[in-house]
Amino acid sequence: MARAVPRFRRRSGFLLLLALVSAVAALELSDRLLSYVRSEFGDAAYQRLESWQRLQNLAGHAPIDRKLFLVNSFFNRVRFVSDIQHWGEEDYWATPIELLATNGGDCEDFSIAKYLTLKDMGVPDDQLRIVYVKALTLNQAHMVLAWYPEPGADPLILDNLTNEIKPASQRTDLEPVYSFNGDGLWLNQSGDRRIGEAQKLSRWQELNRRLTESLRPGSFGVGK
Repeated sequence: MARAVPRFRRRSGFLLLLALVSAVAALELSDRLLSYVRSEFGDAAYQRLESWQRLQNLAGHAPIDRKLFLVNSFFNRVRFVSDIQHWGEEDYWATPIELLATNGGDCEDFSIAKYLTLKDMGVPDDQLRIVYVKALTLNQAHMVLAWYPEPGADPLILDNLTNEIKPASQRTDLEPVYSFNGDGLWLNQSGDRRIGEAQKLSRWQELNRRLTESLRPGSFGVGK
């Protein structure tokens, strides 16, 4: 059984995890990282990361609908837990490694993990958007991943609330607010208007900064 990690150790420990990733662009995990995860979080955490790697390797050449289903259902097995409970912060965007190592995250973490995994499987960035929505039934903010078969098309929605993937037009319970990917930022409340670069989002910028800094020789990217 994985031993509990004190909250004050989590940030520096997980940034160390990022430093052990052999290549963020390919999302390949080094043996050193896997050994670290097994020693710190137990066999179950180790197996989740190995399963993630197998998923990417085995489904990389699958049809797109199969990729979407496998990635959505894989991450939806992770338990939902609020940022304040899990990280001691009101809003923390975790990497897929953090999500899987701790077996916990919220809707932002699920959406980011699915986005990065599908990109690694060869899905073009311009077909994917992380979408901030209002979940009308729950009456709260929520985040999902959208896949567009072509520009302006009705996208398919990958949601941690369900393994069923439906077109956005059938998700009348979701009201889109804004969306982004590695290329841009769009306002969706009044049409689909590009308003700039995704780097305008401080949480997204911080996530990418941690990923980048962790790969610099001799740097663990600890702290903000």
